[in-house]
Amino acid sequence: MAVPMKNGGISSGKVIFYVVLSGITTGLGAFLGSLIGGISLNVISLCLAFAAGAMLYIVTGELIPEANNLYKGRMSALGNILGFLLGIIAVSI
Repeated sequence: MAVPMKNGGISSGKVIFYVVLSGITTGLGAFLGSLIGGISLNVISLCLAFAAGAMLYIVTGELIPEANNLYKGRMSALGNILGFLLGIIAVSI
């Protein structure tokens, strides 16, 4: 997170502030998740499904197009397809 922001021209102080801010929110989210997750297994499964869907949205919306723009070939697309297939196989086993 810090390297792209620094390469984008943001000052070191702001980069440190944003990194610490994201770390604090991550810790708070983990704490709240441990409290809420203790309610039932259904709540845990819903929270994990939401997190997985959010990650898939980010990957397909941001990372895949960026990889295709950077590496012009088919290897990045094939790597993404293989990764999704391996993830699906791993979950189904």
